[in-house]
Amino acid sequence: MDFNNIDIHIISIHDFPLNWRFTDEKYNLLPDDHLGELKPLDREASNYLDDFIIKSTLLDQHPFKNAFFRTSDNARIIGGDEKEIKKWLFQRALPFDKTVYLSWDSETSMKTKWKYVVKYWDSFFYEATDDLIVFDDSLEWALYFYHEGEIYWGTNKNFGK
Repeated sequence: MDFNNIDIHIISIHDFPLNWRFTDEKYNLLPDDHLGELKPLDREASNYLDDFIIKSTLLDQHPFKNAFFRTSDNARIIGGDEKEIKKWLFQRALPFDKTVYLSWDSETSMKTKWKYVVKYWDSFFYEATDDLIVFDDSLEWALYFYHEGEIYWGTNKNFGK
């Protein structure tokens, strides 16, 4: 398995353990066209992504391994500041159509576009229960949602700070 064939491991949103975050009106009911852009991955692909992160040593120190990235930034999530966090994510300056991977753990992951991470970040991330890493296959940048209400951004490219 690798990033070239990961799409054969896409599963239905209805089989995704966290589907309620996007399909239940008590939490967030996404429009069908946006829901169709969320590509949950099976356990094999989730394990592959988790191993990719582990082997990279990215998270060997908190929040990122020292000197893994040239630049970094962080934001604190405070209740009621959803728009400010959305703005902060937008300022990372990634192309909206950039394919990204979201990994919660070795059994739970997803592929989508950066646009949906920015728009629905508070559905992807639940403080106090989630550690979520968002990245692409180059690992030139990463976004780490930490369960204590912090978001960390690291990059080796000239993306937003």
